[in-house]
Amino acid sequence: MSSKFYITTTLPYVNAAPHIGFATEIVRADIFARWRRLLGDEVFFNTGTDEHGQKIYQKALAEGKTPQAYVDEWAKKFKGLQSLLNLSPELNFIRTTDEHHISAVQEFWRRCRANDDIYKKFYKIKYCVGCELEKQESELEDGKCPLHPTLELQIVEEENYFFRFSKYQKSLLELYEQKPAFVLPKSRLNEIKNFVSAGLQDFSVSRLVGKMPWGIPVPDDPAHVMYVWFDALVNYLSAIGWPDDEARFSRWWLESGGAVQFCGKDNLRQQSAMWQAMLLSVGLPPSKVILVEGFIISGGQKMSKSLGNVVSPLEIVAEYGVDAFRYQVAREFSIFEDSDFTWERFKEAYNANLANGLGNLTARIMKMSENYFAEPIATEDTFESVITTVGNISSVWEQYNEALGAYDLNRAANVIWREIGEMDREIQERAPFKLFKTAPEEARKIVRTLVFRLARLAVMLSPFLPETAEKIKQAILVNKMPEPLFIRK
Repeated sequence: MSSKFYITTTLPYVNAAPHIGFATEIVRADIFARWRRLLGDEVFFNTGTDEHGQKIYQKALAEGKTPQAYVDEWAKKFKGLQSLLNLSPELNFIRTTDEHHISAVQEFWRRCRANDDIYKKFYKIKYCVGCELEKQESELEDGKCPLHPTLELQIVEEENYFFRFSKYQKSLLELYEQKPAFVLPKSRLNEIKNFVSAGLQDFSVSRLVGKMPWGIPVPDDPAHVMYVWFDALVNYLSAIGWPDDEARFSRWWLESGGAVQFCGKDNLRQQSAMWQAMLLSVGLPPSKVILVEGFIISGGQKMSKSLGNVVSPLEIVAEYGVDAFRYQVAREFSIFEDSDFTWERFKEAYNANLANGLGNLTARIMKMSENYFAEPIATEDTFESVITTVGNISSVWEQYNEALGAYDLNRAANVIWREIGEMDREIQERAPFKLFKTAPEEARKIVRTLVFRLARLAVMLSPFLPETAEKIKQAILVNKMPEPLFIRK
């Protein structure tokens, strides 16, 4: 019986075009989703758009549009990432303006309030619109939010509803102790443990309609709409049918062990503490794992729409192709540390590891196979059983799965490219193209093994570079050298 796997990205704000920061996150999630399907698991893969809040309201007003018309336009552009980045066709796309999501959030609110975890109070805070979060003095640098230094902090002074975050300090710390791999990498787990240990402040979960009307209405209080984070976080449940479809919810939250949630390091508090406390409030089990990514930076600064230093994934795909971008995400960008993007480094890695590496290896093997064998060596069945029929090198498959099982995308990609390097060296050292003149059967034996290894390589590549993997597979099945997989730039 197959196991169940639920993986989700965060929901990006629709206040500007998608940039490579979010494109990187969704490609990483897609790789894990494809890998688990490759193993035979049932997978629910979720993404979508976060469409409420002050930033979006202000943008819509500035463009002379209604907020709904504004978010409708931008949601289409984010949904377009599915085809642009060759994401899994089964991808679920949720919008926080969907009717079901709105009703689910309102029910979630009611259950928190019934548990005495939502109450009203008057308060005054410094607020960063860029983060959509309250900022403490200890978090500021020269009076500014370090993540959005070009934005002026706002002073918010009003009566709002609050969530009793402070009530869950002990429960959160117990969660982190019981599940030492709950937040990855470990440095981020230590960071959130320190944050929670220092004491929790209840956080605001509403805004006055008179000041900011673009949000989900608070049940039984038309003067308030819900705070954007409270609204958006519930998508992880509403996407799988909660609270109406109990069977679907049970399948993907309870039987799967909860969602594997990607987020940037600026979302650590919301994902691994605020959201977990909210789940505790309504009596639901926690998420499965929080994967906290590093930033994609440019010129030493986080790539950010508000800073205006973004690079569009459309530009990269147009110049190099989608699998070149997916390769960069999987191997050249660190999953957990910051990664600096430059066009020069991208081109260098593309030429070295795709055009000269994978592409050249495939061409060399398939040219020899075409010359030495009248019929294809492999069949469709080969790709089903290839991981167990390559003889004494099955450890490559085991290392690959072990790395992905530990959510170490970079290590898994390195396993693949190490195998590419070893196959290249074998061709150079054993030289079957020379051996064929004097010992054709020995040469054929070497090439046959190389073709089977290439078939297994195609299987391993399929979550990472699905288009390229399919081209390699088809070349093997028809026993023909393919057109160049990657044109040198």
